[in-house]
Amino acid sequence: MKRVFFSLGVGLVFFLLNGSLYGQAFPDLFENQEPLEIKMKFSVKDIREESNDSTYVDSFLQYKNQETGSWDSLDIDLRVRGNFRLQNCYYPPLRVKIKKKKAADTPFDGYKSLKLVLPCQKGKAADGYIMKEYLCYKLFEPITPYTFQTRMVKITFENEDDRKGEPMELTGFLIEDDDDVADRFEGNILDGKKILGTVLEDSAAVRHDFFQLMIGNTDWSSMFQHNMKILQLDEKTVVPLAYDFDMTGMVNPPYSQVSDLVDIEHVTQRLYRGYCRDEALMESIRQEFLEKEDEIWSIIDAHEPIMEKVDVKMVRSYLKDFFDIMAYDQVYRNQIVMACRK
Repeated sequence: MKRVFFSLGVGLVFFLLNGSLYGQAFPDLFENQEPLEIKMKFSVKDIREESNDSTYVDSFLQYKNQETGSWDSLDIDLRVRGNFRLQNCYYPPLRVKIKKKKAADTPFDGYKSLKLVLPCQKGKAADGYIMKEYLCYKLFEPITPYTFQTRMVKITFENEDDRKGEPMELTGFLIEDDDDVADRFEGNILDGKKILGTVLEDSAAVRHDFFQLMIGNTDWSSMFQHNMKILQLDEKTVVPLAYDFDMTGMVNPPYSQVSDLVDIEHVTQRLYRGYCRDEALMESIRQEFLEKEDEIWSIIDAHEPIMEKVDVKMVRSYLKDFFDIMAYDQVYRNQIVMACRK
């Protein structure tokens, strides 16, 4: 009898450690930062015509098991999302919906909804812009905890509109859903509410604003929650959650354009759009950025092998200009302290 209990005990431990007696335990989707290889097949034309903010189409994806090298399939639902890229890009941004039961024992376990960012246009050069946008998310991570998690994907895509049926190799990335970010911080996303920038928690706001200057982004608004979500941590504390970094000087895609509301002519020009805060606080955050400069460069170093040399060179040059602004007192004062919004 003792031997029976011992065998059951070992089996129970194995079950707890591995999720099931026969299934395979996968690391969290965003913990593993190796590019995830996936295959997708659908009609770009049909998904544009048949889906919207509330209507999904049935689809599937295949993902490569990084341990065994085998391919497994997962049923999903897809719909288009976004505004500018939806109207102006060949590949629309997508939302992926996953049924809980289907996701069990897969890398997608625990995630009901994800955003998928695809290249804007066809052609090899489009992947370079996606890589630079993905890099913006990675550079934001050491600056603030309030970020969306991301994971690069290498996509073998078969467009059913293509009569030749030749698969395309695309680079994209997955973005964590809003609700999952809120759950991580035990907070709430304030959708549909106009939030004055001055209401945001000071330190989080300044870190956000300095980062947007770093990547050359003026295409955001807290008041209208444009390219930004507002995360409520408690009754008195709300912080910005930035996303959508394609219209930035660091990415600088061919379709980039500047809003008429800002006084610059091209996205590569920097303009500080943060509100004025206590100067001592701003100086403290300035020093944080300078102290993290080496970490910023190390992130670029880590991604250099999977980027085109010309893109790496441009990114390094663009970011060096930012750190020059932060390093020199008079330049910092002129371009940030004196330029902040009253």
